[in-house]
Amino acid sequence: MKCCLNLPAPAKLNLFLHVIGRKPDGMHLLESVFSMIDLCDYLDFEVLDEPKIIREGDISWALGKDLCCRAAKLMQQFAPHRGVRITVRKNIPDGAGMGGGSSDAATCLIALNKLWDINKKRNELLNLAVTLGADVPFFIFGQTAFAQGVGEVLTPVVTDDFEGAVVFPGASVPTADVFKSPNLTRDTDSIRITNSSSAALLRLPLDFGHNDLEPVAADICPSVKEAIDCLKQLGKARMTGSGSAVFYAVKSGAEVRLISNLPIGWRQWAFRSLKFHPLYDWV
Repeated sequence: MKCCLNLPAPAKLNLFLHVIGRKPDGMHLLESVFSMIDLCDYLDFEVLDEPKIIREGDISWALGKDLCCRAAKLMQQFAPHRGVRITVRKNIPDGAGMGGGSSDAATCLIALNKLWDINKKRNELLNLAVTLGADVPFFIFGQTAFAQGVGEVLTPVVTDDFEGAVVFPGASVPTADVFKSPNLTRDTDSIRITNSSSAALLRLPLDFGHNDLEPVAADICPSVKEAIDCLKQLGKARMTGSGSAVFYAVKSGAEVRLISNLPIGWRQWAFRSLKFHPLYDWV
């Protein structure tokens, strides 16, 4: 193949996010359930005849920090004479806690693995993904997962299908500021998500657990609290990741409502959950 167009990079939601401790190096130990949704960025890939990596499309940061470029360079070590033009069309807002950049990077790894005939197995791509960031391995893992460690230890978990609405309140929350806050809860009890009792609770979206980062993020970014208050009028609301996006969820088939009179600068989407990554069978 010489090109692939409109390859999806789905957003993720944290159905809950608990901070259960810290490692000796200061990194926080987390427990969460990651679920993909059908809000996606879309990427085009054109194979080049020279070993260049060209990044086009939506980008508002330095190329050196771009996860797609870093993912392509990582794969290029296995195909040093191959090149690619990558065009990204963003729908997932940056700094929303929905893993947009990480998902883009994972789609790059998956696409170039096929386009450049590298043919690595999923576990091999997972090992590469870890070097790009904590969320990238989840999108390579490619299915709803219970996450442990710093987010890199993943176990499949089954949840019922759900739908809902996600709101981005037009502002980002600095992740580092959330994790260094003295007000952050760091001792939530660990759970065993594989126990039938815990797994059963996940069949009802947002009826299990909480997000330990939410109170701190809301203090740092008041629009997070405003978004939660708005969505609470429609259903049980929770922040995803370290923010700033907020969502509510209902069982699949139930009515999904959106915020009327959305504040200027905010964005919202109706979504459906995905059990598997759209490119799961590519690996």
